[in-house]
Amino acid sequence: MIRRAVSGDAAGLTAVAHAAKRHWGYPESWIALWERELTVSAELIERYPVHAAVERNVVAGFYALTFAGADCELEHFWVEPARMGAGVGRALFEHAVERCRAIGARRLWISADPNAEGFYRRLGARRVGEVPSTPAGRTLPRLERLTT
Repeated sequence: MIRRAVSGDAAGLTAVAHAAKRHWGYPESWIALWERELTVSAELIERYPVHAAVERNVVAGFYALTFAGADCELEHFWVEPARMGAGVGRALFEHAVERCRAIGARRLWISADPNAEGFYRRLGARRVGEVPSTPAGRTLPRLERLTT
């Protein structure tokens, strides 16, 4: 089941983001650098569309959308490592694309973790460039997924 997140979900969503990022084997020093980016605040949940996939009352993954002009930006997209490859990510991504379409956005922009680029490409996104990341010198693939 995919439901709208509520402010009380913030700590649990943040835990999923941390677990998913650690899944890729990044050093703890990098995880510390990304603390702000991996944190989901109650304010974010209240201000923007944040949706969670829930299985047996446990969050299996979630996404957050922000807005880039008339387009959507995938601000967060995380799946609990034990649920990766089980269809949770696909269901969440399709839900996010549909939410963008519903509000009239023509595109969903994604700055992806390099390990997740293949996932997004399999679901119709295309690489359009790179964006700088942290630590210095690291870049992320920049992708777009048309919603029409």
